[in-house]
Amino acid sequence: MKLFAAIYIGSYEVSLKLFELAAKKPIREIDCVRARVDSGKDSYQKGYIGYELLEELGNLLLEYRKIMEGYRVDSYAAYAGGVFRDIKNQLFVLDQLYIRTGIRIQVPSNSEHRFIGYKSVAFRQEFDEMTKQGAAVVDIGGGNLQVTLFSKGRVVTTQHMVLGTARLFEQLSGIQNAVAHYENQIEEMVNKDLEVFKSLYLKDYKMKYIIFMGDYIMDLMKKVEKKGNKIVSAEKFVKAMRKLYRKNTEQIAVEMDLANESDPLLILYIVFYTRVTEELGAEEIWAPGVNVSDGMAYDYAERLRLIKPLHDFDEDVLSAAKQLSRRYESFSPHIDALTQMATLVFDAMKRVHGMGKRERLLLSVAAILHDCGKYVSLAHGPECAYNIIMESEIIGLTHLEREIVACAVLYNTYPLEDYEALADRLDRASYMTVAKLSAILRVSNAMDRSHRQKFKHVKAAIRGRQLVITVETQDQMILEKGLFAVKAEMFERIFGMQPVIREKRMFH
Repeated sequence: MKLFAAIYIGSYEVSLKLFELAAKKPIREIDCVRARVDSGKDSYQKGYIGYELLEELGNLLLEYRKIMEGYRVDSYAAYAGGVFRDIKNQLFVLDQLYIRTGIRIQVPSNSEHRFIGYKSVAFRQEFDEMTKQGAAVVDIGGGNLQVTLFSKGRVVTTQHMVLGTARLFEQLSGIQNAVAHYENQIEEMVNKDLEVFKSLYLKDYKMKYIIFMGDYIMDLMKKVEKKGNKIVSAEKFVKAMRKLYRKNTEQIAVEMDLANESDPLLILYIVFYTRVTEELGAEEIWAPGVNVSDGMAYDYAERLRLIKPLHDFDEDVLSAAKQLSRRYESFSPHIDALTQMATLVFDAMKRVHGMGKRERLLLSVAAILHDCGKYVSLAHGPECAYNIIMESEIIGLTHLEREIVACAVLYNTYPLEDYEALADRLDRASYMTVAKLSAILRVSNAMDRSHRQKFKHVKAAIRGRQLVITVETQDQMILEKGLFAVKAEMFERIFGMQPVIREKRMFH
């Protein structure tokens, strides 16, 4: 058994959760401490964290450290959300907090942050059945709102909106006491982004469930469903929320028996949950009662192999990539053929390239997305593909992994730059991965340069210092062979191995 602590610094509170982890047993939360710290006020108004807030955070983290020492935790993770991603003095704040407390805080990218939180939901048994029927995982935070849409168990899209409760509160702070119906102004701000999301992504999809993550959702669910059920009809939920609109924060807090009777964000959360439910048009609401801290515990337990995920997270990545490829009208039989060819070459060269399962997944994503830039520009397709990949949320990939995929796509066409030219984006190990993946992608792409899938059966094997690719075909492969020789140069430089094509002619 192991004890794990998760510290999370959000826009308006800092939490410490302690978990008991044991092999083949459910993760058990054993304690939770939360403290109100208004980090968003500095971040969203000033753009940096001032000395008073730094002092407050440092003192609180020292208290949390004492609690962890008292429990004798085996390991911990400390994350800061979007409130830290937005500040100008991030590095200095993290350094000072580490010097003062000994707690090293990580600031994950938005996609990494949301994926960690998403894991806490995806480990639940109900999750896969719900996503098969159509579902949206909606994570409402202080700084941002994230929607991940599923259809038939597959990821359709994940979209990040700069639309959080604390951020919106700071924007509307000047009018909240000056207008009679404050919630109407909140709705106006929320409606625009939700309507755009609906028009772009929900035209062809019908969902049954909304899976909510965020503060106050469990309290609101108890208000709607007295029996404590975590699933409630959307119609019943909205009706109950609309009744709360007529009351002020203090009245709502008393009615719901909340400890904090004057939290100004309470009204914003109610409006957010209501409008998301109305716009997405689901039939039922599910609130599993987890957040990013739970996800940190699941991630730690998975890495230690104490638990095994029921959900296929790699399939989420591939599904998101295919949907993005379709959105830019580049998904085709050629993409399928290239993906199969690239992974075939990858598998045949395991002892040569030294890469593993994760890099194989990145290669597949690069193959799926390598042509998406042509939707924007035929002349500058590789640069456009790079930008599309970097600006798209692909749930399950870290920011660095997205950079690796984007660079592999770019250098599938263009000459690979020296490491020094890319050192601001890639470390040496990642640069080597980009070089290897783009070399494999180049050779694989050359095999289907005509986009006609001339070959039927393909085998790849190492023979001495050659990679021998044997194909069965009924067509002439003069074009493919000619271009293959050109594309092979980079492959030879990187792997010290010559790729060759051998034909087996098939006759009608």
